[in-house]
Amino acid sequence: MKINIQPLDNTYSDQLIDLILSIQQKEFNIPITIEDQPDLRQIDSFYQEAGGNFWGAFIDGELVGSIALVKFDERAGAVRKMFVKKEFRGKELNIAQKLLEVLISFCRENGIDAIYLGTVSVLKAAMRFYERNYFVQVEKENLPVRFPLMSADDVFYALKINQAV
Repeated sequence: MKINIQPLDNTYSDQLIDLILSIQQKEFNIPITIEDQPDLRQIDSFYQEAGGNFWGAFIDGELVGSIALVKFDERAGAVRKMFVKKEFRGKELNIAQKLLEVLISFCRENGIDAIYLGTVSVLKAAMRFYERNYFVQVEKENLPVRFPLMSADDVFYALKINQAV
């Protein structure tokens, strides 16, 4: 199976909304709606114009994964919308890893030294994934002032890019 990772824009909003909401609501029962995530309809302005980006992983033309970067400071960004369809998860295809590597490469090329993220404590596999990738858990009060908090998030991580292996 060939995985194609490419930047996304607003033309992919509906596919992204289908992917993300089904994982959030159906798989993990997180009480979140599209109204809580207006950024999914404003990819160009919310992510790209500010210096971040949004990527999708495709297999045979089907969107099976996503990751986004919100640049919130001169040299810092927030990882958002990291999702992979259940049937495409795992080491065999390694989609999450490939998406994260694309994001980190983008950060290196664009002078972003640190990335932060928030997640939900029920997402144990996601937490293990971030820890395997050298993210360090940080207390909410130690996040950068301008970090864009999401109401559902209760666990936070940081990664210094120029120190990443």
